[in-house]
Formats: sequence, C-alpha cells, structure tokens
Amino acid sequence: MIPLDGPFYDQLSVGQELPRQPSVTIDDGVAALYQSLVGERLATVLDDRVSRAVTSTPVRRAGQGFVQQEYRTSARPTPRVGRLASPGLVMQLSIGQSTTVSRRAIANLFYRDVRLLRPVMIGDSLETSVTVAGLADGSHQPGRERRGKVLIDVVTYANGEPAVVYQRCPMLPQLDDDAVPGHADDLGTTGDLDLGSYAELVPDWDFAALGLPTEWPANETITDPTRDVIAGATTLVRLTHNLAMVHRDAEESPYPQRLVYGGHVVGLAQASLSRVLPGMATVVGWHQCDHTGPAFEGDLLSFRHTLVDVAPARTGRAFAVQVEGFAQRQDTEGLPTTGSDGTKILDWTVIAAAP
Repeated sequence: MIPLDGPFYDQLSVGQELPRQPSVTIDDGVAALYQSLVGERLATVLDDRVSRAVTSTPVRRAGQGFVQQEYRTSARPTPRVGRLASPGLVMQLSIGQSTTVSRRAIANLFYRDVRLLRPVMIGDSLETSVTVAGLADGSHQPGRERRGKVLIDVVTYANGEPAVVYQRCPMLPQLDDDAVPGHADDLGTTGDLDLGSYAELVPDWDFAALGLPTEWPANETITDPTRDVIAGATTLVRLTHNLAMVHRDAEESPYPQRLVYGGHVVGLAQASLSRVLPGMATVVGWHQCDHTGPAFEGDLLSFRHTLVDVAPARTGRAFAVQVEGFAQRQDTEGLPTTGSDGTKILDWTVIAAAP
C-alpha cells in the first residue's frame, strides 16, 4: 500500500502499477473553468456548431510503437459527435491523475512521446493508469537529500478506451536518506521527430469547416505579441487532482515560494499557439516537453513558435511546432529580476492539426 505522504523513490520498483485516482467526467463546468484559466481559441472547443461541423465524421483510431501493439483494435470506429474537450484540458487531467506517483515530486524532468489516440468529447470520463518503467539514482551531493528519477508509462482511458499515452519522469526524494538503492536504468532519449507517425493520429474530420489553410513557411518563427500572466495556479492544481505537494505548499518548495505546476505553462503556451495558428482544430501529440526553469504565480509569460515541419493528414495538415516560453518576474521591491526577453522556462514540441 502506498502511504499517504508518498511514494518516495526508494519505495518504488520497476513494473509497479500505482493506485488509480477516481475517474473524472469532463462536463461543461470543468471545461469552462479550464478555459477561464488559459483562454485558448480553438473553435472546435468553444463553439458547439463548429465542433459538430468539423468532428461529425467517424474517427479512425491510430497508434505507434508500444501503443499500436498493445491497443490495436479491429472494432469499427465509433462516430464522435458533440463538442470537443480541449486537448489541453485532457492532458492536464491525465497528468493530474498520474501524480499518484509524484505526490513528493521535487521536479518533473520531461514528458516524452505524448500521443492523443482519439478525440475526447464533453461528457467523456477519464481514468489513468501509471506504471513504473525505470529507475535511476540521482547524483548525491553532500548536504542534499538523496533523490532519484522515476520513468513512468501513463495511459489515460476515455470511457474505457485508450485515449492518451506517454512517458514522464518525476524526480523524487528518498525516505531513507542513508540507503543507496543502486538503480541505474537507461531512461532513454526523445529521439528524432517522426511527423508521419503523429499525422496518423489526426482525426478524419472536415477541416474545411475551419477556414482557409494557414500559410506558415517551415523554420519561420512567430512571436506572439500577447503576453499573459500565471494566475489561479492552485485552482488548476485542484481542478486536475494534481497531488504534488510542491504545487500547493510553499514549505515543500525548493524555492522561497510555491512552485507552479509546469502544465499550467503548457496550457498558456497552447492558448498562445491557438492565436498564431488560425483554424487550429486540436492537438494530437507532444514530441517532447522540457521545463527548463521554474515558474511562479504572477510570472508574465511570452511565447515564440517555430514551425519545425508540416505534413498532410487526412483532409488537413499536421504542424510540428517548437514552442519556447519565457518568464519575466519581479523581486519584492517591484524591480525586474530578468532581462528584457525573460528567463526561458519551456521548450515544447507539439503537433497540432489544422487546415
């Protein structure tokens, strides 16, 4: 049994499945509260009529790698109608449900190969399984508690069907600071982007209903002129059932103030992308997501977006975009503590579907 204040790094083993959190039904209230926190501009999420016009064709499931092997099904695709739940909200709930392993997290080091296998609609219920895939002791420094990296496999189910799969890697402290667990598993690497495998995940929708195709040359960077502030951080933590103490309690933080959940930054980054990519319908994957610096309540964020690659996908296209996030913050006397560009806190490669 996992203790209420754990697990700690030295209480985990490879292959161990963590207890599941309660399932969550995404209703209009949950969707509206999330929208109020991030302010994204996906017509498929905001407008019932547009969402039905775009999504009312049968959805084809797809998968890649271990997902394809484990979750392939011969069943006929089920038509999905209604309004799309924000793929950002789906990910926030999935990550929150996965924090049964990271209640004691010092930090989350990365997300890897996130694949949204099927659209999630308002009214769907999400449940998430978490399995330990690898363990690696952290480097020990005198005067600092021992810690280790935990690679986990995450599968989120919508109405009992696999909807999201990915890996993430929290860093956890040890319970017994004198013990040396001796774990040295290879936690792998992100690898090169294979956009074609993500393009297979783009639903069979009517993308023409979203307007004309976006003209965005490869390797061109667009800076979003609209900056946004991190506000309501603990509201998002509670909404998504995120159990990590470091996001709720300043005394648990390695910094003088409470550490903002990194997914909040990603949610604002996706909202920014929805402003610079007109007609954006949904997100089908994250190739990688690295939190390169901490975020705090009140940080002023700016984002720039570089088109890495684009590929045809059904009646639309798959856009692989590198999103970089920067934070500006002030000290207690109101003076800026960072330069004009801010401190880089996010490096995220996302795959979006659009005309």
